[in-house]
Formats: sequence, structure tokens, C-alpha cells
Amino acid sequence: MHLGLVITVSTGWFVLGMVALLLMTAYLLAGIFGPMPRYQIRGAEEIPENSSDSFLLLLESLVDAVINRSGTLRVFTNGPEFYPAILDAFRSAQHSVSVEAYIFQKGEIARQYVEVLAERARAGVQVNLVLDAFGSLGAPRSFFRPLVEAGGRVERYNRLTWYAMLRMDHRTHRELVIVDGKIGFIGGAGVADQWFTGVKGRLRWRDTMIRVEGAAVPNLQATFAENWLQASGELLAGKAFFPDIDCPDPTTALVINSTPTVGGSTRARILMQILLASARRSISITTPYFLPDKSLMRELCAAVERGVKVQILVPGTKSDHMLTRSTSRGGYGELLKAGAEVYEYQPSMIHAKVLIVDELWAVVGSTNFDNRSFGINDEVNLAVRDRALALRLAEDNAADLRQSQRITVEDWRHRPLTERATELLGWVIERQQ
Repeated sequence: MHLGLVITVSTGWFVLGMVALLLMTAYLLAGIFGPMPRYQIRGAEEIPENSSDSFLLLLESLVDAVINRSGTLRVFTNGPEFYPAILDAFRSAQHSVSVEAYIFQKGEIARQYVEVLAERARAGVQVNLVLDAFGSLGAPRSFFRPLVEAGGRVERYNRLTWYAMLRMDHRTHRELVIVDGKIGFIGGAGVADQWFTGVKGRLRWRDTMIRVEGAAVPNLQATFAENWLQASGELLAGKAFFPDIDCPDPTTALVINSTPTVGGSTRARILMQILLASARRSISITTPYFLPDKSLMRELCAAVERGVKVQILVPGTKSDHMLTRSTSRGGYGELLKAGAEVYEYQPSMIHAKVLIVDELWAVVGSTNFDNRSFGINDEVNLAVRDRALALRLAEDNAADLRQSQRITVEDWRHRPLTERATELLGWVIERQQ
């Protein structure tokens, strides 16, 4: 006897299913093959000196951000410095703690976060975490049970649902901490032991975070509130999150939060483009993923041609994405031939995202120099016109360069064939990494 299962589908449902499949396929292929935004500055020769108020007003307008005139900024280099500072800020919280992270993974530092935050929640502090649903898969709901039972809230950004399939590639890559609406931390590090002690016998990752006080902190809180609203349906307001700010220390800072537009342009990309175009003496870029599009590559080469010293620091063989690294190396040639300096960090994975222009402007935040950061992710950056901060970051950069290998044109020309082969995937990775 032959037993079989026969499923009958009406022609209408079959056609509808095929149309849906074709639309989904077209959407995915458009993300891979579709053109990326082109950034060509009209009137580039009229960009004011980047030390001038005219330039500051131009930047404020282009990136749709507020100029903050007061603030205290402190640089923390690597996890053993910034994690204790963040935990101390948590312990001081009286009203609220807001944490947004792309990466939050089970481990020792994550355990300490949950322990301290749970204690604060029991004391009546409003504790809110919004974690990217994809990047923080390494911390399941059960991991946060002590915090939730204490009254804290943990929400996932852009959870995978049937009605959000077309937005499944949209992630929050922001790394933010705000305490009582008065203290903020911003930078490139998530919450995982790879930044704290290292894992599997590997040295901890190199990264940078900045502690912020003053007028910029409400802007950081508003950036958090944007994705908290999306994840929880709750709009934050009130003194617990937005208190009066009194900071006498002068500085000039802008918080640029960035989310992709329909055309793929973002405020983060505009920020980088205009700052690179304004450079007259030096550009220093530290980034874990360097996959510049053609417009950005032209801007960097043009800077070299007008006499700007361009230095780019990226991971060496300790990169966490070797395919990305080999693809990135394939693009060094144009920059090296133009006269830019490219260095590869040797001790461990370097994950800091820092731009220094003319030792006057500094940008620290979550944005990588790749299309995923510029055109797909939610990002946030702190752009500061402050020579003292720029020089402090330049000290770290100088120390990093001493532990790096400079790549010459000859090195690039003689890279292994195995590495060249993977570069064929560059046109995909350039859009998706």
C-alpha cells in the first residue's frame, strides 16, 4: 500500500506566494547590488576654516545637531579603565540609568552590570536597557532575570517578526550609557569580556570610551529615547531623564545620531565627509572595519593631494573578521599610491572608532568606515572641537602606532594570492559589513 500526502494550493495563493518571493528576492539583491549614495560636495572650495564659527554653523546645519557650549570630557582607554568608571556611575545613580548596546554578551563584565543595575533598581532607580536583537543574542532573557525581578526593564531593538522582515537588516549599533540624565558614556565598546579581560587566551580588544558631562548629555539621552520608544512603545520624559544641566566648563560639542534614509544617506556620513573635506594639516582615522566607498576614497586622496597628512589605523592579523580584513587590504592601493599612511595594529583586535582632524576636531562614537555604519545601522557620534581632547586622543593614537606595522606599496603589491582571492567578495562586504 502506498501512502502519500497531497497538498492542494489554489492558483491564486500560488501566484501570491511567488510574487512575495520575487519581491523579497528583489529587496535583498537591491541591498547587495544597488548603488550606494554618492557624496560630492558642491562649493567645497568655499568651506570655511574648521576653526571658525562659520564652519561650526555649517556643520550644525548639515548634520541637524545642536551645538553644546559647555561640558567636561574624559577619555578612557580600554575596558579595565572604562568599565569600572561606568560601574561607578551606575552605583551613583539616584533617578535613572539608560543603556543602549549592540553587543551585550554573557560573561564576567555583563554579570557585574546586571548585579549593580539590579541593586539600583531595587533602590527605586528607573533602569532601562535597549539591546540589539541580533548583536546581543549572546545574552538571553534568563540572564537578565535578577534585573527584571528588581524592577528593571530590558527591551530588544528590531526583534525578528513577520511584519518587520523588510527591516531585518536594520540594527542599532549605538553604544550608550546615561546616568541620571547628567553623566554619559559614548564610544565603540559593547558589554562583553572581549573588551574586559580577553577571551579564549586572546588579549582584550583595544577600544575607547568618553565620559561626558554637561550640555551634550540630554542629546545622548534623546538618542537613547528614540530607540527605547521603538523597542518599548514608551516615550521618556521628566526630570529623572532630562534634569536641568549646570556645567561651567566651556567646550564645543555636537551629538550626531544617525539613522538611514530611504536613499541610504545618513548624518554620520555627512559628518565624516565635511570634516575630511575641511582638513588642512592632518587626518587620523582609527577604525576596525575600513571599507570606504568611492566618494570617501576620493575625499581621502584629495586630502593627500592638498598636503594633508593622512594616517589610517586598522586591525592586523588579530582582526575578528579576517574576510573583511583581506577585502579592506585590497583597497589600500589607491591610498598608498596617493601618499597616505596605513598601519595595522598588532597586539590584538583594535575596535576604537576615532577621527582626529587638524588636531582640533575629534569624533568618537559607534560609526565604522564602512557602508553598514554609513547606510544601514543606527549610529551615534560625539563630534568635539576641542584641541585638548584632540591631543589627548592623539596621544593614544601615537601609542597605538608604535605597536603597529606600517604597510607600504610594496607590501600591498606582494600580498598573498589567498588573500587576493577573497577580495572578489569585496563588492558584497562593502555593502553589508
